[in-house]
Amino acid sequence: MKRHLLAATALLFATLAPASAETILNVGMAAADVGQIDPHRATSTQDKPVVSWMFNGLVRFKPGSASLEAMEPDLAESWEKSADGKTWTFKLRKGVKFHGDWGEMTADDVVYSLKRAGDPKTSSFAADYAVMETIEAVDPSTVRIVLKKPIPALLGLVANYHGGNIVSKKAAEALGADFRTKPVGTGPFQVVDYKSNESLTFAANPAYFRGVPKIDKIVYRFIPADAARDLAFTSGELDVVYGRQDQRWVERFQKEPHTVVEVVKPAELSVLHLNTAMKPLDDKRVREAVAHAIDRAQLASFKGATTAVPAVSVVPTGYLGTDEKAKLYDYDLAKAKALLKEAGHPDGVAIKAIQTSLPTMLASMQVAQAQLKKAGIDLQLEVVDHQSFHAQIRKDLSGAVYYAAARFPVADVYLKQFYHSAATVGTPTAVTNFSHCAAADAEIDAASIEVDPVKQKELWKTAQKKIIDEVCAVPLFEQLQVWARKDTVDYGYKFEGAIHLGPVITEASTKK
Repeated sequence: MKRHLLAATALLFATLAPASAETILNVGMAAADVGQIDPHRATSTQDKPVVSWMFNGLVRFKPGSASLEAMEPDLAESWEKSADGKTWTFKLRKGVKFHGDWGEMTADDVVYSLKRAGDPKTSSFAADYAVMETIEAVDPSTVRIVLKKPIPALLGLVANYHGGNIVSKKAAEALGADFRTKPVGTGPFQVVDYKSNESLTFAANPAYFRGVPKIDKIVYRFIPADAARDLAFTSGELDVVYGRQDQRWVERFQKEPHTVVEVVKPAELSVLHLNTAMKPLDDKRVREAVAHAIDRAQLASFKGATTAVPAVSVVPTGYLGTDEKAKLYDYDLAKAKALLKEAGHPDGVAIKAIQTSLPTMLASMQVAQAQLKKAGIDLQLEVVDHQSFHAQIRKDLSGAVYYAAARFPVADVYLKQFYHSAATVGTPTAVTNFSHCAAADAEIDAASIEVDPVKQKELWKTAQKKIIDEVCAVPLFEQLQVWARKDTVDYGYKFEGAIHLGPVITEASTKK
């Protein structure tokens, strides 16, 4: 009887004892609301980080890295490709569970997901998947993809990024439009609540195949006002905050107690595109004068020594295929003036440029304008709102176009969109070739189907050299991403790259 009484007493105290406190990570984002978190539709800055917490690809970017050359297995344990680079076979992990009660992930889910990613009705990235001729489930744990032609970065299309994220076929079909804010994946966290214009809440996935996450819950708060977001972080309401690409912001928050500021890649590359089809820029000597009159180091310093670095090539640094040692034109005012004189413009030239009124971009262009003026180049800015800017530069109305962009980190994408003749603005296949550049079409095309990675990189290097030599554009500077966290937060890896535009919270991430 005594033993039974002691056991009952122990059980009572165990029932009354408080449960251990949940570990909650509070993250602040510079946005008024979510766009959507369906991974095949999520394109905005506020949507992409959370997608990385919920989904896996067949392979993944190593946490903290944005390098295509550091890919590692994710939902696929291994893969093989044919000698011609067109047939890829992936062996899947077995026993991987989807969030909730949606069952086990199989090859059918992978086939469904990749076909869904290639459908314009269900994906924002459909064009990237048009190269896939067939996608089939060989058996429940094997997927075979056959390409129409070899491509530089097939693994990038099946990675945990954009269309490569694997969704539950059953959930996507059953939830329909609700999948926009209630998507189902296999990642370490699952969405459990959405409050419009306020927050998204995520809970740890107890069945995650890499192990139960150490963080129990993530509250992702939408705080569009910079001052309010900063105050929420400094007061302790937030553990992690989206920072501003501003040197003063970085310096201020580096002085905050118990705060770690991280400036990470991939960067946005800012470039001055020169319209080779418009006078006076149709003369290469004038374009060379512009290149020699630009002081990249001064521009990067103006943007901020911590948040910006001088450009290294016409492709951003860190991309697969970037020539990190490309020979750009040196800053040389005397040379610039001599070239203008040689081109028949001893008294200087005027160049028309349609320019966005966005303060950060306008300020940078005004610095470039002042630099060019010293060489006798009058950069005449026609300032318009941002929407009009995009519309007008695509109508081929500007002599010089200041454009900042980040793309999927492979040289092929950047070169095709900005420097291949097929992408020239004003043509039926226009993308963002504002310069009418055609100097490296042969190398860009050859590299896109080259199966030897060494030869492929040489072709990309040659393409960059030809584009630089032709002065299709003048690379300016690269603007990096900024995040801050309390020192009580440990991501579980070194945060150097953010392909998802934010830190990946994994099963290994902790908060003290």
